[in-house]
Amino acid sequence: MQTFRSFTRALGAHARLLPAMAMGLSLGFGVCAAKAQTPSADAWVDDPMAAFAAGTSAYYSGDVATALQALESAAEGGHAIARWKLARMYAVGDGVDEDDARAFTYYSQIANAHAEDAPGTARARFVANAFVALGSYYQNGIGDILHPDQSRSREIYAYAASYFGDPDAQYRLGMMHLHGEGGGVDIRRAGRWLRLSALKGHVLAQVELGELLFTGADGLDPHPADGLKWLLIAGEFALTPEQRDQVRPVQERYLALANTDLRARALQMADEWLTSPEGAEILRAHRTEQVAGQ
Repeated sequence: MQTFRSFTRALGAHARLLPAMAMGLSLGFGVCAAKAQTPSADAWVDDPMAAFAAGTSAYYSGDVATALQALESAAEGGHAIARWKLARMYAVGDGVDEDDARAFTYYSQIANAHAEDAPGTARARFVANAFVALGSYYQNGIGDILHPDQSRSREIYAYAASYFGDPDAQYRLGMMHLHGEGGGVDIRRAGRWLRLSALKGHVLAQVELGELLFTGADGLDPHPADGLKWLLIAGEFALTPEQRDQVRPVQERYLALANTDLRARALQMADEWLTSPEGAEILRAHRTEQVAGQ
């Protein structure tokens, strides 16, 4: 795989162009364009950590204007998680008007500055998520200002999947190999990436891997017991109503296709994995993360 330096330069170019293309919007925030320089704001200029702390506090207290001002100061000082938070706010319209061009800019800044951060650190999770978001933008495009580029999307997912080991990137990369997006169909490679993601507790990867193994595909013999095992495991990892709605119909469909012996064997295999030290720890961490995200 190519090093990331060769296409972070392209990300940087897009990040500079997109805001100007998006109806002439500047990189600054609308609410902060004419912001007053309070003593706190002056102090933030030279202290990104303090700015981030103030922005986070203001955000959770519902003071979006102050949060934006403080987070922008932190982002200008290179604070990666402040950039990530701003990107998320603009991506989903959290307290601000939804603006994918601005979100793309902040995600790109993170990718350009932190592509070679050590995996496994607290910050690396946010960096990896920024890569996944960029991959999604290239996969789907941003209206008239960023046309879909499946090949670049696959490259970005591949980097986040391999270097950072990000389960969402691994799932998305697996799906691109499965459906031939951004390159040829490669069922075996799709299965490998889906399995890596499934082993980390990614619910959709567990479902897709289960279906793939149950039915088989070109170059991949069916393994119905292993496939049904992963569908049963997905049911344990599906904690939100949305996840349960995604898992249950697939699970029920393949359970109906299995005979009694196959169901019993798959249930035993699923139980063995879920009660193993590895599986139990992954499920515990998954549940903890879901609770923290509520």
